[in-house]
Amino acid sequence: MRLTEHIAAVRAGQGDPHAMLGEFRRTPVLLPHPEDGLRVGTWGGFQWIYAFTDEERLARFVVARGARPDEPVAYRSVLGARLLDAVVPSLDAPTGVALDVDDEATSMLFPPVRGIVPDGAAVDRTEDTTAREAQR
Repeated sequence: MRLTEHIAAVRAGQGDPHAMLGEFRRTPVLLPHPEDGLRVGTWGGFQWIYAFTDEERLARFVVARGARPDEPVAYRSVLGARLLDAVVPSLDAPTGVALDVDDEATSMLFPPVRGIVPDGAAVDRTEDTTAREAQR
């Protein structure tokens, strides 16, 4: 099953969120990449990295934010696992991934919580986790 199918099933209340996350981790996603770095938004007290499952969704997103339809879009492709395990922890603020935000009906958020991002980047770290990190 493709990532977009997993998302549709989870949104319909019939899918397996763990299987969806596993598929996200195995799937290359596209990140708009302007000259000044990653494109992120802020919502709910967190930063969100914008990621897309295909070029069409990415193009709709950048055009909705003011780009000309014929303007080339700079982007990078990265595996979902690398995004969650390496990029998110490298940022200075709690950060999740907002996937396919060009379409509210098919989008999905991957928040910065344990089980999605590494414990050190998770906002729901336990006291035990925080104490272990302090000892390092």
